[in-house]
Amino acid sequence: MWCSRMALRRLQRIAAAAAAAPPPTGGLTSITRREMSTLQRVYVTRQIPPEGLRILRESGQVQLDLWDSDDVPVPREELLRQVRGVDGLVCVLTEKIDTELLDAAGPNLKVLSTMSVGFDHLSLEELKKRGIRVGYTPDVLTDSVAELTVALLLTTSRRLIEATHEAKTGGWGTWRTLWLCGHELANSTVGILGLGRIGVAIAERLAPFKVKKFIYADVAPRPELASVIDAEYVSFDELAERSDFLAVCCALTPETKEICNKHLFSKMKNTSIFINTSRGGVVNQEDLYEALSTGQIAGAGLDVTVPEPLPTDHPLFTLKNCVILPHIASASHTTRNAMSAMAANNLLLGLRGEPMIKELHS
Repeated sequence: MWCSRMALRRLQRIAAAAAAAPPPTGGLTSITRREMSTLQRVYVTRQIPPEGLRILRESGQVQLDLWDSDDVPVPREELLRQVRGVDGLVCVLTEKIDTELLDAAGPNLKVLSTMSVGFDHLSLEELKKRGIRVGYTPDVLTDSVAELTVALLLTTSRRLIEATHEAKTGGWGTWRTLWLCGHELANSTVGILGLGRIGVAIAERLAPFKVKKFIYADVAPRPELASVIDAEYVSFDELAERSDFLAVCCALTPETKEICNKHLFSKMKNTSIFINTSRGGVVNQEDLYEALSTGQIAGAGLDVTVPEPLPTDHPLFTLKNCVILPHIASASHTTRNAMSAMAANNLLLGLRGEPMIKELHS
């Protein structure tokens, strides 16, 4: 497992080595030694964490423009205007990279680097058609996502949000035998939908809670990863039927879109807890609301929704047995800086025609 702190240090070394290395023929050592017009133009669609911006600014390789806000995404019209003629683009998951944007950018665009592990916001087929290389940032967020998933699971299963509300609003009266009782992990079966590094990291953190069994479903068995946590490969239906806790860790693809729907929830136990920290689009939220409101399942914890942000009047917010977070699974200072550093290094390496740290090959 690639710890995000170790990853960040490695990415810093990569950037330092690139900056110190002799430039290629006709290359640049610093902005001051060449006219700005000779630098490759890069647009960054968000005020990404400081480590990534530092790497880009100190590289001496690019002329950098960015949407200087972390609170408000760049308006679409502004984005389409800013990308004209750029050589490289650094984006986050709020920006839809589609035909319209790529047409606006024009033929100079050679490298796209997204500060995300997910890539459902990218038109990969269109990028491939145009020969644009794509970097992304997996692995470095494994630890933080796994930690948040465990926190969300425990918060949901032990009804901590409900309990906090009762304590604050006067609902805490005399001690009662079954009041706010939840579901514990000891002797339970934990199911994982989509077993990758994050799924393994979640299971490793849950194992000390005396979980009896780990099971998983995926497009095919993953014996190497499964052996790390002694997990059993099962069918999709069996995963639903046997899981006391079901954690969704799969990517959003055409095959997984709304895969968690009425069919899945109808097969789950009425004591089961459903957790999603992957992508909101893998869940049919109307079916989830029905399952939660009728007691078909015991509870759900969501870090991702459709849309994001979820409107405050959405029916899921009315349910006491549904905990909703604002997509914060990777939100630790270490991880977000490591993600921005990898995104920056991916971009610079790609612009130099060198292998990226992590590149998408469709």
